[in-house]
Amino acid sequence: MFASLSIGDFARATNLSVKTLRYYHEAGLLEPAEIDANSGYRRYSTGQIPVAQVIRRFRALDMPLGDIREVLEASDITTRNELIAAHTRRLEIEIERTRTVVASLRNLLDHPNLDVTIEHRSIASALAAAITEVVDLADAAAWYQGALGELHATLAAQGVEPAGIAGGIFSTELFTDERGSATVFIPVASELRALGRVAMTTIPAVELAVIEHLGAPEGVDLAYGALGTYVTEHALAVDGPLREYYVVGPHESADPAEWRTEIGWPIFATS
Repeated sequence: MFASLSIGDFARATNLSVKTLRYYHEAGLLEPAEIDANSGYRRYSTGQIPVAQVIRRFRALDMPLGDIREVLEASDITTRNELIAAHTRRLEIEIERTRTVVASLRNLLDHPNLDVTIEHRSIASALAAAITEVVDLADAAAWYQGALGELHATLAAQGVEPAGIAGGIFSTELFTDERGSATVFIPVASELRALGRVAMTTIPAVELAVIEHLGAPEGVDLAYGALGTYVTEHALAVDGPLREYYVVGPHESADPAEWRTEIGWPIFATS
């Protein structure tokens, strides 16, 4: 038989504050063993201490309350272990992302000025299969990969070969307001049937200052910064959406280290 503790004693025994225990109760994660009907005082049992200790450790690993509840309510060990393993994989991905960001930060502090090559390029208009939507900046990277995959799948299904490098067009509002129009496109030599989000369009001609970013999207802000500095210092910038061309992207290589993205900023014609 388990002994009963006041919420204060249970807090001391588990190192969980009274506020936290009340929050866990409201969330249905750790309910008191009994609640006084008159006073509303919560009491816990000593048998709940191990459960509180497990919850405390999961929270130290940033596991969401809903996931912890699923682990605690799992009907068998296999299900429980699968839930824990899924969260462990998410942690490993986050750790790797943190390592990448730290490495990029160290490199930026050690080498604040990028040694970059920027070229001017005249881009002709082109017929293209495209997907255009209004997206949030936070979702732009995932949206681009999904849209690009859909474009390649649509071309393959209709037996249409790409006639150029896939690209993206991103409105100023996407950057200034964190929400705006985005287009991902693949040039084609002939018309194809509209399907799903995919439609035919003409990508307009443009004059661009172009810089290349190597690798995954992390760190692309450095290339954008160098390009923005260049066009501003040379008084070349004009209003208009920015462009990206995916010379080597997810469709060509599963290894992000091999990706090559050309970023274009619209400029005055210089020739």
